[in-house]
Order: sequence, then C-alpha cells, then structure tokens
Amino acid sequence: MSHSTTRLTVAQALVRFLAAQYTERDGVRHRLIAGTWGIFGHGNVAGVGQALVEAGEDVMPFHQGRNEQAMVHAAVGYARQRDRLSTQAVTTSIGPGATNLVTGAALATINRLPVLLLPGDYFATHRADPLLQQLEHPVEADVSVNDTLRPVSRYFDRITRPEALIPSALNAMRVLTDPAETGAVTLALPQDVQAEGFDWPEEFFAERVWRVRRPAPDPAELAEAVRAVRAAGRPLIVAGGGVHHSGAEDALKAFADATGIPVASTQAGKGSLRHDHPADLGGIGHTGTAVSDDLARTADLVLGVGTRYTDFTTASGTLFQHPDVRFLNLNITAFDAHKLAATTLVCDARAGLTALTEALAGHRVDAGYEAEYRAGKERWERVVEAAYRADDDSAVPTQTQVLGALDAVVGDDDVVINAAGSLPGDLHKLWRARSPRQYHLEYGYSCMGYEIPAAIGVQQAAPDTPVWALVGDGTYLMMPTEIVTAVQEGLPVKMVLIQNHGYASIGGLSESVGAERFGTAYRYRAADGTFTGAPLPVDLAANAGSLGMEVLRAKTVGELRQALRAARASDRPTCVYVETDVERPAPAAPPAEAWWDVPVAEVASREAAVTARERYDREVAARRHHL
Repeated sequence: MSHSTTRLTVAQALVRFLAAQYTERDGVRHRLIAGTWGIFGHGNVAGVGQALVEAGEDVMPFHQGRNEQAMVHAAVGYARQRDRLSTQAVTTSIGPGATNLVTGAALATINRLPVLLLPGDYFATHRADPLLQQLEHPVEADVSVNDTLRPVSRYFDRITRPEALIPSALNAMRVLTDPAETGAVTLALPQDVQAEGFDWPEEFFAERVWRVRRPAPDPAELAEAVRAVRAAGRPLIVAGGGVHHSGAEDALKAFADATGIPVASTQAGKGSLRHDHPADLGGIGHTGTAVSDDLARTADLVLGVGTRYTDFTTASGTLFQHPDVRFLNLNITAFDAHKLAATTLVCDARAGLTALTEALAGHRVDAGYEAEYRAGKERWERVVEAAYRADDDSAVPTQTQVLGALDAVVGDDDVVINAAGSLPGDLHKLWRARSPRQYHLEYGYSCMGYEIPAAIGVQQAAPDTPVWALVGDGTYLMMPTEIVTAVQEGLPVKMVLIQNHGYASIGGLSESVGAERFGTAYRYRAADGTFTGAPLPVDLAANAGSLGMEVLRAKTVGELRQALRAARASDRPTCVYVETDVERPAPAAPPAEAWWDVPVAEVASREAAVTARERYDREVAARRHHL
C-alpha cells in the first residue's frame, strides 16, 4: 500500500501542520494556532521565517513583535480572551531571543494558559560549533540555553531529526488542548534541522480536531460532595480562573441562585458572577473585600471551584479559621483538587456545578446567613463609593479616583487589563466586574510589563471590544515596546498610564516589613545618598507619543473623565496620562482585610524592622495547616 508524501523543510511542514489544527468544545470549532508572532535572527530566519513567507498570510497570519517576552504575553492575552480554545505561536532566534521567552513561558504555565514557543537552537549536527550565541557546556554537549525553558514548559522537545517532528508536534497539540495539562509548550528547533528537507506523509497535514473534554464528576465523589454541602451551615464558594476557562459562569449563577451560597473570587475568578448579583461578595484573601474575608473566617465549608489556592487567596494559611472548616474542591486538575486535604470533585467546572445543582435540588442556606452576607455586601459597596468619589473636578486624582472615573466610562463588555503594582489590590477590592471577560488580571505571576502586549493579544481576539491596559510608571518602564506593534497593526488599545513616581505597591510593602521604602521611589539622590530627592523629570507621556500613540494628558479629575471618554471613542492606540496625588490621605484604597506572609528580619537594629518583626510574629501565629 503506497502513501503519498510531500517534500518540505521541517519548518515548512510545521507551519502547514499548525494551520490544520482545530479545537472543538460544545460543538463549536476554533482554529487552534491563530497566528505566529516572530522576531527573526540567524537562528530562525532561514527556517521558520522562510516557511512563513512560503505559506503566506492566508495560511498562517504573522505578527511582528519588538520583544520576545512581550510576544508571549500577547499570545497569552489572546488565549485567555478565547477561553483557551485558540492561541498563537511565538518564534525566536537562538541565544537572547530564546531566553527572553522564559518569563513569558512561566507566566503562561502558572496561569494554565496555552502558548506554543518555537525558539531556534544550535546545529543538531554540531558541524558549526561553537556558532554565534551558542552556550558551550564542557560535559553536556546537548545542553543549550533553551533548556532554561524546561521547568517552565508543560511539554518540551528538541527536534534533532526531521521525522521526530511528527510525534512531538502531535504531543504539543495534545498538551495545548488539554484543560488539565495546558501551559507553555516548547519545540526547540535546531537551525540546520529547520531548513532540512524531508518527505512528509500527507496524513500529517490533514485537518485535525482536538476535542476539549468536559469530564463529568465521579458518582461517588459527587455523592460525598452533596453530603458535605448539605451538612454545612456557613458554606462559601471561592471562584477561581477555572470558572472562566470552562465557561461555567452561568452554571455558577444557577448554583448560587438555587442554594443561596455566597461567592467570593480570586483575582483570576473575579467576574464569575456579575458584581451586582446578590451572592457576589467580590475578591477574597489579602486583597479581598471585608465581607468576603469576614465570611471566610467563619465558613465551615469552603467550596473551591477552579482555584489554585495561592497565598493571596488563603492569606498565607491564616484566613479560614472556623475550628471545623472543611474544603470541597471542584477542579479539572487533580493536583489542585487535593489541596488543603479537601474532599475532591475532579471534573470540568461547568459539568460539576450543573451536577451539584441538580443533586442539591431543594437545598438552601439559612435565611439568616443570606441576610448576613447581603448586609455585608451593602456595607462594602459604600466603601467602594467612598473610594471612587471625587467631589472636586479641579483636584489631582488619587489612584482610586482614577478607577472610579474609568468605572463610569467603560461598557459592560470592555476588557480591563492589569498585572502588577498597587493596582491589582485596588482592583480586586473595588472593581465592579460586569461581564465574565471584563476583569483581566494576570496575578499568577504578577508580571510587570504584561499589560500592554496582553492588551494587543486581547484586541486581536476581540477586535470590536474596547480594551484597556492599566499601567503604572514602574511597569510601563519595563516594557513599552509593543506600543509600536499596536500602532503598526492599527489596534485601538487604550492605555491608562498612572504616574506615581516609583514602585507604589512595593514601597508600601517595604514600609510594612521594616525596609523603610528603600529603593522603591523614582527620585534623585539626596545629599545623604538616598533616593529621597525631587521626583525625576521623566516624561512618560512624551515617550508613549514618540512610539506613535495619541496621548491625552489629564491633570485633574475633570480632565481625566473627559480624556477617558475620548480614548474609548478613539479608533487608534490612545494613552491617557495622569499623575496621581500620592500625598492626599483620602479617599484612599481600603486597607488589606487579611494577612500576607512576607518574612521579616528576625534580627535587626533599626526600630522599623524590630517593630515589623513583632507584628509578623503575632500574625504568623494564626497560620493553620488544614489536614
């Protein structure tokens, strides 16, 4: 029996293969690899670069990036907006181009978001060793800089022979589309192999559909979960990112409506319920709301849905203080389901919530408990209003007033993106999420520089949706380069650039742990050599403008409101630049409602550190090991 073949290079075969891969969930098909980001150097220009030219835009759309890490962030933003059913590939040269991928890969894997990485590598034949940018290891000749991607990838392979691409490419697609396994996938491509010709079986290029499964709960686990919920007097749901990834928002709403169990959310899970749903309590943990954290301390059953239970969520193990508290974890990943010695329900979030709702028919929490948390929700809403309120339009706004002004401008389907600094805490406490995708916080890795490239990826995935990147001056200086990409592609992303002259979040943390805000301000050196002089005369708005953005400067609350409205209506990349008032004490963000463990110096001579250690010892005593 003869099989037809086609002679192509390895890179040409890979591009053609990727163009034929699809996902399907609930009967809806999506292209898996929607496009490829690339920066070309000697390690990929003659291989993947030539293959992309050969294929053409109709087969594999190409996006030109400016920074390799940022390209991964853009692909991650795209994948998150598409509910992990579609993503993008990223190709780089060898050397620094490849190692720049590591941060983005870690972010993708930690957040369980799929992205395909295609870095160039050394010659598989070693005939040109040592080539430019090659790492020479004296006792392990097969090691390259790409091995730094192994611990941050869910799947890794180095394609040293053409025929090795076939099983490896299939495994790569398997991992990308597996909701319990997904993350960064790396196929390292030696530059000589990329350009090598091979006779490929035509079957390799056939259209292939990867069905994204929705595993149902095990009947025994479901029965045990039902017993746990029925026995609880003060149950609390912790909604994580898995609710969004599964598209389980309606199922969660139906469950909360039927049972009256309140819902608190992690950073990744916020928006699982609309903010004005009676059972939505907002964020939980160190950056959570008072009502969420108060209920968490007295909950006797915590139902975690699609959450990893990070230290921010559990307040470093100090939040859940009921003496008999138990955990019931609904998660598609067994690793996460078993955390906190929980009763497990290993299944798809939507399937599991639907099954629980049906099995608990007629069950509802006590009316007094509902009245308690609804009253707490109303009290917190007054806190939000006070933080957002700006009575003087001529005043310089505080950061919370910036959020209040933005809250008044955005539509229900706008997407608001943030990742690092003091903004995540303010947003988690205060933002009123109106739709499942509106609140886009990358807090698994909290990576400075994520926001602008992620906004580009989200805008590509949702071209008719207003997309906002909220950026402080610290994170802006990390990675503004993809502004050029937004301008080149004509993507009307909106950036709100907040100038507060330093690392505001870490400055506050530094003060609380006795480090006295050392090295956290963007200021001149004073006479004593410390960075306590005048603020630096850095004009970030001019920088954004020089990269091609339209810039709207807002000095007052009134000007800010006007600029935000203009930015939302703009059809080109637009920056709203505002310098916030960091001296005025009110209105300010509400303080943390729960602890976070950042170890403090056990031995110190300075009073600030000694006092901070005394506080630390008191707080850490409340930590529990849930067994």
